[in-house]
Amino acid sequence: MLRPAGLWRLCLRPRTAGVSTENLGRRKVASAVPPRGGTSPRALNIFDRDLKRKQKNWAARQPEPMKFDYLKEEVGSRIADRVYDIARDFPLALDLGCGRGYIAQHLNKETIGKFFQADIAENALKNSLETEIPTVSVLADEEFLPFRENTFDLVVSSLSLHWVNDLPRALEQIHYVLKPDGVFIGAMFGGDTLYELRCSLQLAETEREGGFSPHISPFIAVSDLGHLLGRAGFNTLTVDTDEIQVNYPGMFELMEDLQGMGESNCSWNRRALLHRDTMLAAAAVYREMYGNEDGSVPATYQIYHMIGWKYHESQARPAERGSATVSFGELRQINNLMSRGEKS
Repeated sequence: MLRPAGLWRLCLRPRTAGVSTENLGRRKVASAVPPRGGTSPRALNIFDRDLKRKQKNWAARQPEPMKFDYLKEEVGSRIADRVYDIARDFPLALDLGCGRGYIAQHLNKETIGKFFQADIAENALKNSLETEIPTVSVLADEEFLPFRENTFDLVVSSLSLHWVNDLPRALEQIHYVLKPDGVFIGAMFGGDTLYELRCSLQLAETEREGGFSPHISPFIAVSDLGHLLGRAGFNTLTVDTDEIQVNYPGMFELMEDLQGMGESNCSWNRRALLHRDTMLAAAAVYREMYGNEDGSVPATYQIYHMIGWKYHESQARPAERGSATVSFGELRQINNLMSRGEKS
């Protein structure tokens, strides 16, 4: 996959107030954005959510936002593939943190009856991509979902949940709005995302300024993600890791694209400014440590894909402990007899 300018190459490596879903037409907008600075009482306040809203709105207002959509479109298509892998249709679905609708464009109306697209940025909703599925736009924060219990058959989320302050609460709310036997399919950035950029900035800042501050937001570990899904009430969990590597002409082009994606850092403890000499040194370190033979530099995006189901009595359950009628030793004997028969 080539970025439009032809210089980038994508390389793939192996309980809240209710809003009724009735009488809502296509592109109608409902709002559920909390007051400025609002957050869950139990959450660590790591990210400036108001700044993240401004960053995403700014990115969606750019003359050519599709120029920076390549990563989110790729991950959106992979989530759509996972939806198609489930042999059923979903009358009502929710895309949480939808952006410009990167998942909906890859799905069809035979699979999804109606799609609610929720995002914190109103400009992203206004400039959403075309889809054949009837959609409803909802201006809502991922931390404060405005939907009733047991509303949706399917909830999807792509590259959005890494910016929430209270991920456990967000997952609990997703579980809350799902119907029994409903499924959540999501993707979020993993801990090794942009490790090249992180290391280069830290080394340059330490050498030039005697210390460093975080310039890349913290990401969750894959082991913690499975635990949080289980704690939120999901069962039959699947969590797998993928990597996408993109080559850029240099570090500054990478940072420009991150800004165009609306993925600039919004941590409260970030530094607002880096000196010019430090930035130039970081670019040189990046090229020296990670540069490709053709002069480009790679950026790695680690993606965690997750699937979790809300409990329903019709779902398959493990047998009770001690109910087995055949031991593993007997199974091994059967295998030995079969292998002897094949040799003879």
